[in-house]
Amino acid sequence: MSPRTITFGAARDLPCTVVVCRGCCCGNARKHPGTDHEGQVEHLRAAAAEHGFRIRTTDCLGPCDQANVLVVMPSSAGRRAGGRAAWIGFAADEDCTREVAQWAAAGGPGVARPPAALELQFIRPPRGGRTRARR
Repeated sequence: MSPRTITFGAARDLPCTVVVCRGCCCGNARKHPGTDHEGQVEHLRAAAAEHGFRIRTTDCLGPCDQANVLVVMPSSAGRRAGGRAAWIGFAADEDCTREVAQWAAAGGPGVARPPAALELQFIRPPRGGRTRARR
């Protein structure tokens, strides 16, 4: 932490957060048949409960042509270490879900390196990328 950075209260200790898009394209069984969309969220929720990271869903993150989209947000410690949000596209299979959960459990951006296969799915966030989450 630089001498000019001051963090107060809970902001000092926020855990890594995984934001799961569930808008018009992500999580849509008609557009992505054969993908267990609910199972993905349940797997992430179970891992979050076990390992102490947060899981949130949102209506739309924007890059619909790369659905399903997830964003792994750094913890407070990860942000202080230089970690930034990692946007992951085409996150529709069990392997990707498992790797996201493992990375978040290990601390996420700024704390732990992402799995190499997961890095191949990193995408550029849209201009003005949104990560407003709902429970």
